[in-house]
Amino acid sequence: MNHMKNILIILDGMIAKTLLQKVIDYNTKENKYDVIYMNDIIIPNKKPSNFTFYKFDPTSLSKLEIVLDKIIHTSCIISLSNKEDILNVIKNIRNKKRIIQINILDYWGLNIEDDYISIYNGIDILANGMVERLPNIPVLAQNIGLRQGEIMEINIPFGSSYAYRYIRSIEQKEWKIFALYRRDKLLTLKPSIILKPNDIILIIGKPKVLMQVYNAIIKTSGQFPMPFGNSIYLYLDLYNLTIPEFKKLLLESKNIHKKLKTNTLIVRITNPTNTYSMNYIKNELKDISNKDVKIDYDNRPFDKILQKDIQNFDIGLIVLSYQLLKFKGIINKILDLQIPIFKVGKNSINSIKETTIFLNDIKSYEQISPIIFDISKQLKTTTKIFNINPIDYEKKIDILDHFENLSKIFNQKIQILSNNKNPIKELKKQKDILQILPLKKNMFKKRYFSPFFYINSDLLSFDINSFNQIIIPIIEE
Repeated sequence: MNHMKNILIILDGMIAKTLLQKVIDYNTKENKYDVIYMNDIIIPNKKPSNFTFYKFDPTSLSKLEIVLDKIIHTSCIISLSNKEDILNVIKNIRNKKRIIQINILDYWGLNIEDDYISIYNGIDILANGMVERLPNIPVLAQNIGLRQGEIMEINIPFGSSYAYRYIRSIEQKEWKIFALYRRDKLLTLKPSIILKPNDIILIIGKPKVLMQVYNAIIKTSGQFPMPFGNSIYLYLDLYNLTIPEFKKLLLESKNIHKKLKTNTLIVRITNPTNTYSMNYIKNELKDISNKDVKIDYDNRPFDKILQKDIQNFDIGLIVLSYQLLKFKGIINKILDLQIPIFKVGKNSINSIKETTIFLNDIKSYEQISPIIFDISKQLKTTTKIFNINPIDYEKKIDILDHFENLSKIFNQKIQILSNNKNPIKELKKQKDILQILPLKKNMFKKRYFSPFFYINSDLLSFDINSFNQIIIPIIEE
């Protein structure tokens, strides 16, 4: 179920009534609107139930604070008749909210340096462009191609599971991203480009498929393992796994499949060794309705099997044991595919109470930050952030603010712990956790020294097999 977005609208002047009516005309009831106004003439005869009206001067910080503190807004429209009033209102908003998309109707040639402010000029742009920038309102090219709406424009919202994803990691079946705009500039489209909040993408495909993509992008929770894929993939090599090991993998795959929003649990069996194992798998999967069991009788290597299965299945998460992750051929193939890994530890996914990250690399964790909260939301856990490794002070403040803002958008509890203690000791103290890590190549390189000689908590964490871990692909520079 999609969460409604809260939109703040601040209006005054001759355009106010027209703009408000346009917003009401486009009202899909997927948003909640807080309207601040000063003149009763702009108020419509019929007030939609998802609109709340406040009458006061928005240049008053004390009054504006009441509305800003009451509700978390994701977007704001400002249309006022006075240039100084607009500048004062923006200053007031920024005193309370560092990250909120603000759209301004400008008649004075305003020049404001703020990555989260968009400036629009003129009545026509106001009516046709500003409203279309609001969340939960798709923008279709109605007079191009077959004129059926096969081209769509989408604004990537802050908190979307598609934010901070690089384009090559997004499964694009029956649709395609063909243009990307950032800060009013058309970027050269490359597979390695990361989508960021407030980016605008143009996509092409069948109208029905585009609406599905649109609904997935604008949602801020319940999407993982999208945008990587829709299914969980369990690889069982019964020759290299003991009976307790394959039973554990099967059980945890069932558990994570039930907890996450996935279409199918795919079980790929190779080297079927005995009747007992096969019967056990069959019986254990009886209660899973959406499953697909595939058996390889030809003893093909893992990379060959996976290469074929990637083509046939919409795989978004691969389940592997820490024993299988020791095989270099398996690792190299997974690194190339850029698909998340669920590394099954010794504890149970059903016992998890906290989702944990050890914050050390700002760029890596910024990329996976929306997914961290998405997973926590689906698993109904709190999010604990260990800010242990030293980071540049200013950057540290920014990344922690980033996580706190995301926690509000996802309506998730967050706990930030800052200290200078040894991360490996801190991790070993944790109980009933799921750790989320960025997928890095050096995780799979041979260690030549004791863990206490390493300061990178990602490497230290990956080497511990006690906890379940979800490892998310990133772009490494």
